[in-house]
Amino acid sequence: MAAKNPLSKKPSIQRYMLYNAPKHVLPKLMHVHLSPELRSKHGRRSISLRVGDTVKVMRGEFKGVQGKVKSVNSSKRVAFVEGLTRKRADGRVVDIPVNVSNLMVVALNLDDKYRKEKLGEG
Repeated sequence: MAAKNPLSKKPSIQRYMLYNAPKHVLPKLMHVHLSPELRSKHGRRSISLRVGDTVKVMRGEFKGVQGKVKSVNSSKRVAFVEGLTRKRADGRVVDIPVNVSNLMVVALNLDDKYRKEKLGEG
C-alpha cells in the first residue's frame, strides 16, 4: 500500500495520520491551549501538557471541571484528571480519559527547570 499524503484534506486520511503518527511527533500532538491570563503572561498560545498542571475541561460531559493532571497517555492523546472518575458495574472506580484537545491549562507546574527556561522564567 502506498504511503498516505500528509497534506490531505480528507478527514479519514487525517485520522489515519494521527493514529499512525511516529513517536517523535507525539509530544507536539500533546500541546494544550493556555488560559488567556497565561497567554498574556508567557506570550505563547499553547504548551505541552505535563503531570501536575491544573487544567479545565472545555468540552463534553465534564465541561467546566478543573483539576490536576494525574497522568498522560501520548499514544492515545488523552489525559487523566483528578476528580474525573466513573463507577463501573462491578463496583470499581476508574479514571475517565479526556482528549487533550478538550482541555485548557489554567495553572502550570513549574517544578522542571527546563520548562521554566523555555517559558523565560529560568
